[in-house]
Amino acid sequence: MSETAANPFEQQQQGRPTGPLVQGYEVIIGFETHAQLSTASKIFSRASTAFGAEPNTQACAVDLALPGTLPVMNKGAVERAIRLGLALGSTIAPRSVFARKNYFYPDLPKGYQISQYEIPVVQGGTVSFYLGEEQKTVRLVRAHLEEDAGKSLHENFVGQSGIDLNRAGTPLLEIVTEPDMRSTAEAVAYAKELHKIVTWIGICDGNMQEGSFRCDANVSVRRPGQPLGTRREIKNLNSFRFMQQAIDYEIRWQIEQLEDGSRVEQATVLFDPDTGETRAMRTKEDAADYRYFPDPDLPPLAISSDWIERVRAAMPELPRAMAERYQQTHGLSAYDATQLTQSVALARYFDEAVAAGAAPKLASNWITGEIARRLNAQEIGIEAAPVSAKQLAQLIGRIADGTVSNNAARQVFDALWGGEGQEVDTVIEAKGLKQMNDSGALEAIVDEVLAKNQKNIDEYRAGKDKAFNALVGQVMKASAGKANPAQVNALLKSRLG
Repeated sequence: MSETAANPFEQQQQGRPTGPLVQGYEVIIGFETHAQLSTASKIFSRASTAFGAEPNTQACAVDLALPGTLPVMNKGAVERAIRLGLALGSTIAPRSVFARKNYFYPDLPKGYQISQYEIPVVQGGTVSFYLGEEQKTVRLVRAHLEEDAGKSLHENFVGQSGIDLNRAGTPLLEIVTEPDMRSTAEAVAYAKELHKIVTWIGICDGNMQEGSFRCDANVSVRRPGQPLGTRREIKNLNSFRFMQQAIDYEIRWQIEQLEDGSRVEQATVLFDPDTGETRAMRTKEDAADYRYFPDPDLPPLAISSDWIERVRAAMPELPRAMAERYQQTHGLSAYDATQLTQSVALARYFDEAVAAGAAPKLASNWITGEIARRLNAQEIGIEAAPVSAKQLAQLIGRIADGTVSNNAARQVFDALWGGEGQEVDTVIEAKGLKQMNDSGALEAIVDEVLAKNQKNIDEYRAGKDKAFNALVGQVMKASAGKANPAQVNALLKSRLG
């Protein structure tokens, strides 16, 4: 079914900002994200959710809906849903209900999935993030609790498939957005921000390779001002890199179809990372195809205001609040503060560096600059950084007190990152990087350089600033890079008048 003007999304899109056009088409993207909740047991049974167990060893009678069994709600799963709602400014429904979503698939042992349909537990809310230095906001429709299905295994089977039901009954929170995103970059930035939030508040471990955080992207294109186009859903995107590749390909494919005079048919598609292409898996279902009806075995879920307040009291400081605090307390820009709150570990590293005496702005510059570059290059997190927050603070302190120049500090940082020595001062001494601050010795070097560079002196006095920089370079060279640049500048200007 096409998303025409009759679609409820259409009115909601009036007045929404447009993004960059792709070959004259506007891109419309919405997300459905399945976050596996970090409970030790499943949503309706006591079976374990531990990853990596032998196939079919963690599916109990309740997960399989064997005769005589009844599901029992996992309180921890509900609390994690409340936590997300509080983090995103959503409404927590005081009463929500569960339904049976009916469909046949080999890895769905019950023949239905217990989910929420008419009244979800979390309603509305927003996710805000930066794309470059521009702030974007994506509206949420809902987040509802449901159980996961099993998993079909096709590898290592000749002409057959295997079924592993360990995941059956694993607690999920499905987070659904409005179709507010207008580019691949915006979609990936949203997914990263949501990933940050669910891991920050501890409701999901965020492991995409293990399937703990799975994204489905609904993609359509249209000419500006036209009704929404027909969407295709890209299922189970389990890395941000594949997400970017899959959405980019799907946009190009849909535009090519329309330009060739063909129609885009509503469908569920999969992304093949080997070919970089999406391929249709099945015709996209609508809600009516699932024959939702209230689950007779589960009473309505009641959430009291007292319960919500208890969860609120146990919440950690959220990244948005922490970023605002960094701006107010440390004088950081909104962009820098946002970068420092990309994860709990990164914020903790910054806090430890500042507590150890580092100037907040300089600590921010090093963490979001040199350290971030190296972490990305090595594909590791801040937890694995070879340079501790205390060492970074010591290095920043040595720059501030004039012990080392900025250039020498980078050499010290290289040595620390490479595991050479544990103390900043030890590395400085061992490599002879201590800055020359002896005014007498420095004056002698400056006088010697001036005596040998009359041409540069004449050019400087004629108004050529580059000549002054050349003299600074000569002094730094003569001092083997150890001269204090500020002192060099002051002495040269004093001598030159």
